[in-house]
Amino acid sequence: MELKHDNRVLLIDDSPVYRHLISGHLKEWGFEVMIATSGLEGWEILRQRGGPTLAISDWVMPGMDGIELCQKVRQSRAEDAYVYFLLLTSKDARTDLLKAMEAGADDYLVKPFDEQELRARLLVGTRILRLQQQLVEARESMRWAATYDALTGLLNRREIVEALRRELARSRREKKPVTVIMADIDHFKTINDRLGHLAGDEVLTEVGRRLRTELRVYDAAGRYGGEEFLLVMPGCDLTSALIRADQIRLSLSKAPIATAAKPESVTVSMGVAVADGGAEVELQALLHRADLGLYKAKQDGRDRIAQVDDEEAREIAAGSSS
Repeated sequence: MELKHDNRVLLIDDSPVYRHLISGHLKEWGFEVMIATSGLEGWEILRQRGGPTLAISDWVMPGMDGIELCQKVRQSRAEDAYVYFLLLTSKDARTDLLKAMEAGADDYLVKPFDEQELRARLLVGTRILRLQQQLVEARESMRWAATYDALTGLLNRREIVEALRRELARSRREKKPVTVIMADIDHFKTINDRLGHLAGDEVLTEVGRRLRTELRVYDAAGRYGGEEFLLVMPGCDLTSALIRADQIRLSLSKAPIATAAKPESVTVSMGVAVADGGAEVELQALLHRADLGLYKAKQDGRDRIAQVDDEEAREIAAGSSS
């Protein structure tokens, strides 16, 4: 029965006889075979991102032998997909075996070899590569979960705040502005109450998607909490920020959002705050100023943009504490 797998095999051997013999077996077993006739040619293939992850190499070759090739692969592809490296050689001393393993080889087969033994070694290699891929996928899944909000696909609260922290530091270094926009879906509780939480989740998901399409590649967007979103826009002064915020507000409400219950029209209120890159601005102070702007937008009737100056900030603070 043929082996079912996704791995290509790179066969590296300067002997036409062995290339023909081994490639014939590999194709018979269901492998996709790539051929290199020297260590240098094999290195050019293996150094490429997305190259084959299973390699069979002769040890003794002119220019670059199998040991040197294995060492270069181990040194250069630490961050890329792991290459399972099988060395073929007529050397059979224990010191040779140790040298091969120290170079980073995963397995070692002495010529002349039995074809079923080669097949067994390849089965082990493909199994290890599958396990390694599962580990990589699990690691990436955990990294994604630690960085992004699962519902909207935007950055989670911790990461969007860290993004703002980095941009504030850059703003101070380069003396350039950075804008923060706090956005909140209007009357979101009533959507949940009328249509159910599934519809509410669909609204949040679509709002997140629309936000992503409106932002520049170097802007950042995150779910700050509940139905509240935080946008970070480097290099954006107050005038530009107010224009961009209104464009985003209109894009979010331009068409009803499809939900399992019924299409729902949604509006957002936004508070804008800007650090001009001159005087040092604390992160929490900037967030607070954006939050006050959002509060003002809500108080003024929702579905609008607001920004507060120092005097308005004091008045809002005084009014909320009375």
